[in-house]
Amino acid sequence: MRKIAILGSTGSIGTQALEVVKAHPDQFNVEVLTAQNNAELLIAQAKSFRPNAVVIVNEELYPQVQHALDPLDIKVYTGDKALASVVQMDSIDLVLTALVGYAGLLPTIKAIEAGKHIALANKETLVVAGALVTGLAKEKGVNIYPVDSEHSAIFQCLIGEFHNPIEKIILTASGGPFRGKKREELLSVTKVNALKHPNWDMGAKVTIDSASLMNKGLEVIEAKWLFALRPEQVEVVVHPQSIVHSMVQFEDGSIKAQMGLPDMRLPIQFAMSYPDRLRSDFPRFDFMSYPSLNFEQPDTATFRNLSLAFAALRQGGNMPCVLNAANEIAVAAFLKDKIGFLEMSEVVETCMKKMSFVDRPDYEDYVNTDKETRIKALESIK
Repeated sequence: MRKIAILGSTGSIGTQALEVVKAHPDQFNVEVLTAQNNAELLIAQAKSFRPNAVVIVNEELYPQVQHALDPLDIKVYTGDKALASVVQMDSIDLVLTALVGYAGLLPTIKAIEAGKHIALANKETLVVAGALVTGLAKEKGVNIYPVDSEHSAIFQCLIGEFHNPIEKIILTASGGPFRGKKREELLSVTKVNALKHPNWDMGAKVTIDSASLMNKGLEVIEAKWLFALRPEQVEVVVHPQSIVHSMVQFEDGSIKAQMGLPDMRLPIQFAMSYPDRLRSDFPRFDFMSYPSLNFEQPDTATFRNLSLAFAALRQGGNMPCVLNAANEIAVAAFLKDKIGFLEMSEVVETCMKKMSFVDRPDYEDYVNTDKETRIKALESIK
């Protein structure tokens, strides 16, 4: 029985992780659940799965959660500090970090410091502080299991191949709802258009990132740290059907691919159960339903975020942290109709040019970079 903490249990990844737990009650036990604002769903989840503890980060919602769960003898905590400390509980075996954005960094670090293995759905943790996080994981003997479908695919392709050098990896991208459109066509798109992803059911932030190709840019940086790659070893191809989740090319020229229908429960389950593959009732892929699979080059002239992400990766230091912070502000502004779709890239580029570069940042450098970048991003939007 593997005891799991799910950070961000009310989001898309968290709710699907609980579906996996429900399907395998003999394999997993929920020890901790956390949410930022969705108190009602957190309460319902806690009543169903009976964790040892829950955290509602929004302190204003603490009385509501505490009152609802008090009869069940479930510990209720609140605030960012509680989120960072609850992951250190002795009873936890695995921490699934399904928080969105920079908020996932500190709890992940604290979990690693406590020797907890990580199922990582929060790509920003490695984008912001990849050197620090992977170095700490190595020091503590902690495994980081990727949950993103693309990185899970790479991981699955590498099982049994860890002694064979990688020539390159090929990350696939659906292209999002605006694949094939040019800049002039994107000048008037709205958040309603951008939130209609053709293949995946995700939260608003990740869906907008997918539409702008920033999500793929963040995944490029994440892949560098997960698999110890150089920037030139990471390639991106657009694959509209989202059946081939990613590929690995080895030094002999052979390519391995992991395939399947777009369903996040599969990589979530694999990260939670590794090294075992558990039986599932997920829909199966049928080749006859997909007689053609297409691949094409990403349009980085129109979707500039992918190029900006590669530039941040090549520069290194605190620049990926700048990229991420500026993007979080830009996406929030777009979702509030304060800037247009293409202006998100302009906000990110402006911050990358204006922020001071730190070659070898420590944790405090990342904190300061994130804070200062958000201020500059907001100033550029005004």
